[in-house]
Amino acid sequence: VQLQASGGGLVQAGGSLRLSCVASGSTSDYYAIGWFRQAPGKKREGVSCISGNGGTTYYLDSVEGRFTISRDNAKNTAYLQMNRLEPEDTAVYYCAAAGRCRYYSGSNRFRAADFGSWGQGTQVTVSS
Repeated sequence: VQLQASGGGLVQAGGSLRLSCVASGSTSDYYAIGWFRQAPGKKREGVSCISGNGGTTYYLDSVEGRFTISRDNAKNTAYLQMNRLEPEDTAVYYCAAAGRCRYYSGSNRFRAADFGSWGQGTQVTVSS
């Protein structure tokens, strides 16, 4: 599956953005979609994941209640609605596909190695 992320931009703290991830491929709706982010000088971290049918969602603790992941399989598109953005959310955001979401205990809830296909990143900058 091929992925293309978009929707990033510059927003003030407290504002909102919606990221989109368009998937192409004959079985794109069977893949779980995850969102990761990488800030300058930091490791890539998983933010959220949604199952192939959209019935199960997972979140990084620090975005729970502020971010909402969703998908529209008819449009082959997954979304990440980001509300109440904070300067700490500034990063390049990536979407990725996996057979299923794997959710781990501890601070690193998602592992990049579980995801086989990646889109290009989209920059999100939150000003204070």
